[in-house]
Amino acid sequence: MVYKFETITHCEMCNDSVASHRQLGLRLNQSQGFYPRKKKGIAVSIFKCTNCGLIYSNPMPKPENINDHYGIDSNVYWPDEYFRVSDQDMVREVNTVKRLMKVQPGMKALDIGAGIGKAIIALQKQGFDAFGLEPSQTFFEYALNRMKIPEDRIICSSIEEAEFSPNQFDFINLFNVVEHVSHPYTTIEKAIKWLKPGGLIHIEVPYSKYLVSRIINTYYNLVGTNYVTHISPMHVPYHLYEFHQKSFEIAVKRSGGSIVEMKVFAGGAVGIPFAESKLLRNIMKWTDTGPDITVWITKNGVTTNETIPM
Repeated sequence: MVYKFETITHCEMCNDSVASHRQLGLRLNQSQGFYPRKKKGIAVSIFKCTNCGLIYSNPMPKPENINDHYGIDSNVYWPDEYFRVSDQDMVREVNTVKRLMKVQPGMKALDIGAGIGKAIIALQKQGFDAFGLEPSQTFFEYALNRMKIPEDRIICSSIEEAEFSPNQFDFINLFNVVEHVSHPYTTIEKAIKWLKPGGLIHIEVPYSKYLVSRIINTYYNLVGTNYVTHISPMHVPYHLYEFHQKSFEIAVKRSGGSIVEMKVFAGGAVGIPFAESKLLRNIMKWTDTGPDITVWITKNGVTTNETIPM
């Protein structure tokens, strides 16, 4: 894997200077386990924006080719069950769309980071005229050949390079995408530009106040290491950022949008047994310290069919 390292000078979400940002620790380019000091590898410094709470690495590692990250065999990146289209796929998202706006058959939807195309299929079943955008050539070919997505329904491109006409989509889905892109603010800005008046954007990303991360960081501190468990810029799942509510409040306003709804989801973490305990899940629910935050966005000056309190 070949990287170039870009020095970050301003927060990607709120544009605050990094000069006063807090350094949290180091992150290895592999799974760190209980004793990261005993492992060999490349480590990057992890920082937290003191203005909006965004967590990021500085310098920011960037692969010379996006397919160095996501061009791997899809069977390696996703478990076997991922390739099965379920009746529950996109149900939560579509139900929220129906609650927040008036939905009519044939509304145009875009799934960014479409992967193998499951959301495209699910949205079509729900009555949307659905399309997808996928940067990985491997995943794109799986979508065409294994999932039988028509060629006119999915484009192999990064969001940075993609271009659509303004006001084109009623619904844009960015599920587990924004944490992977180098410039999340630009991604949000583009999506808002592509959104029709009255439409909705759905974003779901890792939360910077996740309780399990804080527990693991406390353990690392107690055993005398300066490592943290935040993000994973140089190993699967290649997360470049963790986000706070304020990150979106500022970035969405900057990009000409409005937040309709924002929630933190309680849940566990794959591969961390104690994180799945009922007690811990309840604590995360009571304290709003779950692993993910979901955000629903519309354009400024445009109202949906009901007002949702934040």
